[in-house]
Amino acid sequence: MKPDEENITWVREPRLGLLGRSYLMLFLQGLTTTLRHFFSRKITVQSPEERHEMPDPSIYRGVHRLNRDEQGRVKCVACFLCATACPAHCIDIVAAESPWPDREKYPQSFTIDELRCIFCGMCEEACPVDAIELTGLYDLTGKSREEMIFDKQKLLSVYDQTKDAEPMRTMRVKGRGTRGEG
Repeated sequence: MKPDEENITWVREPRLGLLGRSYLMLFLQGLTTTLRHFFSRKITVQSPEERHEMPDPSIYRGVHRLNRDEQGRVKCVACFLCATACPAHCIDIVAAESPWPDREKYPQSFTIDELRCIFCGMCEEACPVDAIELTGLYDLTGKSREEMIFDKQKLLSVYDQTKDAEPMRTMRVKGRGTRGEG
């Protein structure tokens, strides 16, 4: 493309006034935010004796879980989309041929290194069958690195612990449409 073509629209940089060139407005916005936090009510929780209650646990991203289907089987179809979408590369899946007629593959092995995970939720968003989810469990501890590598059994046990308190996303949005609506 040549710079003198007639279908090109040149955009000029806007001219800023004195207030726009100074940092006075940005300084005042930062100062008001600081003052608003300075005079707000402080909440101190004596952890671990007291447990912090989150206002909306459904929007918190904590420990992962692998969901089960209606027959109690692992819901994952070993499509590797979660491992591909993970920016931290902490998900490792080994697929095997499925013994069930309703899918081709299932995860023979599914591990997540919780120490490498950045809890971004990309795995949850990439999963086409809602097999992996992040729960509201935030007090994740371990005495060794091996304890923080969650295998398939540990991820399914997290589902068993949290299924009543935190239903699967497909159950939460039922009646409100698909993901993101409502």
